[in-house]
Amino acid sequence: MLTGKSVFNQSGTTEFVFRVFTTVPEFQALLFLLFLLLYLMILCGNTAIIWVVCTHSALHTPMYFFLSSLSVLEICYTTDVVPLMLSNIFGAHKPISLAGCGTQMFFFVTLGSTDCFLLAVMAYDRYVAICHPLHYSLIMTKKLCVQMVMGSLSLALFLSLQLTALIFTLPFCGHDREINHFLCDVPPVLRLACADIHVHQAVLYVVGILVLTVPFLLICISYVFIASTILRMRSAEGRQRAFSTCSSHLTVVLLQYGCCSLVYLRPRSSTSEDEDRQIALVYTFVTPLLNPLIYTLRNKDVKGALKNSIFHKAV
Repeated sequence: MLTGKSVFNQSGTTEFVFRVFTTVPEFQALLFLLFLLLYLMILCGNTAIIWVVCTHSALHTPMYFFLSSLSVLEICYTTDVVPLMLSNIFGAHKPISLAGCGTQMFFFVTLGSTDCFLLAVMAYDRYVAICHPLHYSLIMTKKLCVQMVMGSLSLALFLSLQLTALIFTLPFCGHDREINHFLCDVPPVLRLACADIHVHQAVLYVVGILVLTVPFLLICISYVFIASTILRMRSAEGRQRAFSTCSSHLTVVLLQYGCCSLVYLRPRSSTSEDEDRQIALVYTFVTPLLNPLIYTLRNKDVKGALKNSIFHKAV
């Protein structure tokens, strides 16, 4: 049996290929145009949020700092996946090297994990804003905001590095190295290993709990306190405003954590490769696309800033 060391020594010859979505040329062209359009919409929507937050001083607050950070993550996240995915839609198998696959997996896990941690940070920001409004500016300082974003990224980098390094010490032998996915995600790559992967699956499950379950529980705790505070508000307008700022975040949280949990926290015996690939399309395209739409359509400040920018440009 090959050792992990020998696998890395053969990294020049070890290659994977991705399973194509369809072999029908018409469908391939349709999928290419659809995914390209969604990708461009994701880039434009999230870039617009970053630009508006950076150019409008009224939006220089912790909430919009986190929102713009989330948009940066979404752009990097989809860019790690979609260009390679588009190049593989048309029938011919284009191999990806062991090093290339490991690199994509590392950045995919890092950015996805940071996304989950950042959603928990945004929940804490809403908790402080609603439950402790008088101390908000004292607690949510610029330094703390930067530290929380960098802390989220650092923790994600650490977990991703450990997980990716562990997986790519496995031997991938035989002639069938076709990944039934459109990216080098952890579960489909693990299925190609020709060694015992029980330890690796256990580590993946632990990482999944740290990245998904723990932040989600913290978000739930935050919203228990937030809901309690909102219900005690005497002003109907204040309750409506507080609910509006939280509902956008909750929509994104449920979509992101729900889809990722289905892929990474379900028992392997109850999952199929095709289901995982379909669910992955949701958090690769739908969530990054909905983020700017949800936050702009339900946020008067962002909508107003966008309208002002467009109006001034037109004038």
